[in-house]
Order: sequence, then C-alpha cells, then structure tokens
Amino acid sequence: MVILTGETLTLDEVKRIVMDRESAELSKGTENTVSKSRETVEAMVSEKETVYGINTGFGKFSDVIIDEADLETLQLNLIHSHACGVGEPFSETISRTMLLLRANALIRGHSGVRPILIRQMLALLNAGIHPVVPQQGSLGASGDLAPLAHLALPLLGEGDVFYQGKPLAASDALRDASIEPVTLQAKEGLALINGTQAMTAVGVVTCLEMERLLNQSEQIASMTLEGLHGIIDAFAPDVHRLRGHQEQVDVAARIRSLLQDSRLTTRQGEKRVQDAYSLRCIPQVLGASWQTLNYVREKLEIEINAVTDNPLIFPETNQAISGGNFHGEPIALAMDFLKLGIAETANIAERRIERLVNPQLNDLPPFLSPNPGLESGAMIMQYTAASLVSENKTLAHPASVDSIPSSANQEDHVSMGTIAARHAHTMLGNARRVVAIELICAMQAVTHRGVDQMASQTRELYKHARKMVPSISADRIFARDIEAMENWLMRYSVG
Repeated sequence: MVILTGETLTLDEVKRIVMDRESAELSKGTENTVSKSRETVEAMVSEKETVYGINTGFGKFSDVIIDEADLETLQLNLIHSHACGVGEPFSETISRTMLLLRANALIRGHSGVRPILIRQMLALLNAGIHPVVPQQGSLGASGDLAPLAHLALPLLGEGDVFYQGKPLAASDALRDASIEPVTLQAKEGLALINGTQAMTAVGVVTCLEMERLLNQSEQIASMTLEGLHGIIDAFAPDVHRLRGHQEQVDVAARIRSLLQDSRLTTRQGEKRVQDAYSLRCIPQVLGASWQTLNYVREKLEIEINAVTDNPLIFPETNQAISGGNFHGEPIALAMDFLKLGIAETANIAERRIERLVNPQLNDLPPFLSPNPGLESGAMIMQYTAASLVSENKTLAHPASVDSIPSSANQEDHVSMGTIAARHAHTMLGNARRVVAIELICAMQAVTHRGVDQMASQTRELYKHARKMVPSISADRIFARDIEAMENWLMRYSVG
C-alpha cells in the first residue's frame, strides 16, 4: 500500500500503484486539511462572496454571477460541456495514472473539495475502474480541461470506463463494484478539471518506459558491438572522465561491465583503427539521452505533487486567489525536450542496424540472410527502422512553441503540453520498435560469430530474447518477430 500525502509522491510509487497495482490510501490528517479548505468554500457561498468558479461562470463568463440555488447545476454543466474530447482513448495505464495524480493534487487542501470526492477517486483506482478518456482536445491551459472532464464523469456514474479488461458504462461498473456515484457541490467540478494531470500522466508513463528502454538500449548496443567486432578501447574510463558528463561516464562504465568477458570485441588496431560513430559514440549519445530523461524526471516529480487548479483556496487567510498554476508550460517544455532524447536513441540504433545488415560495412552475410539473393533476410527490417526514425523526426517538432487563444481571448496563451506528451509517448513506441529490430539483427550477427564467445551478460540477454524470436533460417513474415520482440521489451527488465 502507498500512503498519499499530496506532497511526497514519487515516480517509483506511481509505478507501484499504477503498474504493480498496489492500493493507494489517504494519509492520516489529510482529510482534516481537505475539510478545512471545504469549509472555507462553504463560508464563501453562505456569505455570498463573488468568487470565480464558485458562484460565477467560467472563462469569458467569469463576470456572470450564478444564483446559489444553481451552484450544483453549474458544476455538473461544467463537466458535461467540457467532456468533448475526441480520438482514441488513452491506455488504461495512463487513465489510471490520471486518477492517481488528480487525487494527489486535491489532497493538498487548496482546491475546496470534500474528502468524499477524493475517496471516490481512490475507490475507482483501487477497484480497477478506469475512465475512458479521449486523447485529443486539450490545449494544456486552463489545464487539461477536456480529458479531465472525461476523467470526472465516472465519479458521477456517467461516461464510460474500462473495467475487468473491457469497456463498460460507468454506471454498470460502479454498481458491480458497489460504489455509489457522488453529486458535485460548489467548486468541485472546476477543481476536478482545472489541472495538468493528463499531460503529466502521459509524461510519467513515458518517462518510466524511457528509463527501461535506455537500459535495454545499452544492453542491445553491447550485443551489436559483439556482432560487429567493435573496439572496446573507445569505452575506456579515462576517455569519458575527460569529457565530464556523468551520464556519459556511467553509460561507458555499464558497457565495459556488460562486455568484460566477451571474446567478440576487439582492441584498437586489431582489425581496424576506429569504429564508426554509431558504435564509438554510444556513451556520448545515450548519455545525453539520459540527461534529458533526468531533467524530465525532476520536473515530473515536482508536478505530480503540485496544486494546479484555480482558484486556489487558502483556509488560513479565508482567501480564494485566481492564479495560473494550471498552465502546462513546465511540462510542455520538458516533454518536448524528452522527445529529442527519444529521437536520438532511435536514430543511433537505426544506424547500428544499417551496419549490421549492409555487406559494404561488415563481413557478415549480406542482410544477415541465410541464402543471400534468394532470401532477403533483414533487408526490409532496416527499411522499417528507417521509416520509424523518420516519423519520429516529424513528431519531434516542439508542440510548446504553438499557442492558439481560446475562450474569447481570455485564455490567450496556452501550452499545448498534452500534445507534446502524446507525441513523446508515440515516439517512445516507435523507438522501442527500432531497438527491437536492432536486437533481432544483433542476435543474428552473434549467432554467426559464435554465441559461446559472447560476454556472459549479453549471452543471458540472447538466451531470453531467443525465446521470443528464433534464428533466421529462412525468410518469414518478420512483422510478427518485430511485434513479439517489442512486446517482450515492454516487459523485460534489465537485471
């Protein structure tokens, strides 16, 4: 079980809750903090103070005063009108992450909601009821309005969910799980949708998957070095110490460790003086990708504990202050930055694939084919990798540099952070497929060189990966191999 305080959640704890299915519960004392914030809102309602989002309209309608008798209707109308996302739904993993992060933000006690609303979100999370949330429709300010409106609907017994592996009406899922729908009160609809939890959830999932992929890339690149008789001298510690980037130093050290007992690597001048950049510069390129990931991880761990709605409630001073914490710019810029690290991880992997299959660049069978000419071998796998890398280059264009005014120009600068996060996640999937193709080709190369001469650690990788994709003894439908390897990489953890 993970205890939520609203301030201490880590990415590792998100993984435990979202992917490992540990339960999440409120920490002791947080309900009291949330209740004080709620009491402040109720006092403002009873004293008929004019406060944005409590007894006014939204956006350009902020100067429209709402009668007290209509405040619950105002909040329900907000959820209904803003639930206009389109496109394919986010994965259950991302939807689950959104639920967790929105609950964690409300726990801080600056949103003015009742504790029952947070308990409802955690009840759905722990019961495995995941809202169906369309991917498209957010500008990233005022937060992720459309996606979070879809996230909110099942709390009320409306909309659709994924439950027990299939789509279902939320009302049916709540009934099956013995969870009663809630009715929104003043401020609560706005508190549910004014935040950055869609872009942040996608960012968190992408970050966790990217960490796994970078570790795998180092192992697979090490196998490629063996398949191409790569020169180990380029990974000498003194070389990387002189550059000074710790991530580069660390990548070189891990590759030296992976290959320490290999009989397939060579020394400088033994077969050639130096290797091509895609081999020699693995630490420099993957080290830089690790730098982007580390930056993004830092920003995400701030954001998953942030209060990002509006207005913010301050019970100690009885204030409701309108600000802009819903603006997604910090995450938008971070995700656009991560896209570059993802792109370069795939770019250099594709170049290593080319060196593995191109007979003009190695002494292996042309295209790793068992019968060159009659059989094409891995020729078109390199085409696929090149296509994926090219697609990533178009997706790497920064979404955060764009802005389109909305709400009659009241909201005149937006982040497009959710687009940046979605593109990063798409790119990560493309990169994983490229790395899967490199692994297939690297395994074929070391099969030709002699598996018994591999380093013990890369041979262990080979042993497990060979269960997914057999050796190429004849042409076959290689799309199935790529898919099998990609799916395995999504589960495989570097030991």
